[in-house]
Amino acid sequence: MNYRCPICSQPLCLNQTTWSCSKNHRFDRAKEGYVNLLPVQKKRSKDPGDNKEMMFARREFLNKGYYQAMSDRVNLLAIEFAPNAKQGLDIGCGEGYYSHRLQQDMMSRGDFALNGVDISKSALKYAAKRYREIDFCVASSFEMPFDDNSFDFMLRIYAPSLDCELRRVAKDDAILITVSAGPQHHFALKELIYEHPRPHPDIVSEIEGFKLLHTERVQQVLQLSDAVDIQHFLAMTPYNWKFNAEQKQALTMKDFRCELDFKIEVFQAC
Repeated sequence: MNYRCPICSQPLCLNQTTWSCSKNHRFDRAKEGYVNLLPVQKKRSKDPGDNKEMMFARREFLNKGYYQAMSDRVNLLAIEFAPNAKQGLDIGCGEGYYSHRLQQDMMSRGDFALNGVDISKSALKYAAKRYREIDFCVASSFEMPFDDNSFDFMLRIYAPSLDCELRRVAKDDAILITVSAGPQHHFALKELIYEHPRPHPDIVSEIEGFKLLHTERVQQVLQLSDAVDIQHFLAMTPYNWKFNAEQKQALTMKDFRCELDFKIEVFQAC
C-alpha cells in the first residue's frame, strides 16, 4: 500500500527512508517506522490528538485486557463479514492495541495487510515501534492520505470521520465496522458528575455510501481494585477533566465498578 501526497494528492514513492511525490513534496519515515503525513499548515494545534499522558494511560489500561471482550467480538465479526479481505485500515488506531489484535486474527485465515492512521504522533511512535508488521501514518481521518478505492475492510473505534472520506477510500462492497458508546456506557462515571445523568442516545447509525448489515451491543461490568488501573481508566475517558485531583484520589481508595456498553455496527459500501 502506497500513500498519496497530503499536499497535492500525487502518489508517494519510498526511497530509502523518504516518501516523495513528483512535485518533490517529501516526508521522512521516523526511526520507529511510521510516516508523518500531516502537514504543518493543516494542523490545528502544535501537537494534535492524544498527548503522551493520555496515550500512556490508554496503553497500560488496554494491555491489561479490560476491553478485550469488545476487541474479540469485533475481530469475529470482521472474519464473518469480510472473510476475503486483503487490505485493511484502522481509523483512529491510537497506540495500536486493536490494530494488532485485528491483524493477528485476520491473518489466521489468509493474507491480510493493515494500515493504521491517527492524528496523534505520540500514539503512533509507540504503535510503530511495537507493531512493525503494520504500516502507520500520522494524518487526519477527515483527509486521509490514501488513494480512492484502497481498502476492502475498515475499522473505526470511537474515531471521528467524514462519511464521504470513508466512502472514497473504500472499495465497492468493502466492510466497515464501527464501535461507539451504547446507552449505558460509563454510566457510573456520569452519576458522579451530573445531577441527572442521561444514557447515550440509542439510535441506529447512518453512514452515507454504506448500508447497515448488522448491529449488536457488548455489555459487561468493569471491576477495578488496583489504584493505578483506576487512574489509567479515568485518564483515558472523556470525563477525566470533570474530576479534580481530590476526587480522583478518592476514587482510587476503593473498588470501582462501571458499566461498559459498546455498540458495534457492521456496514457495507454501496
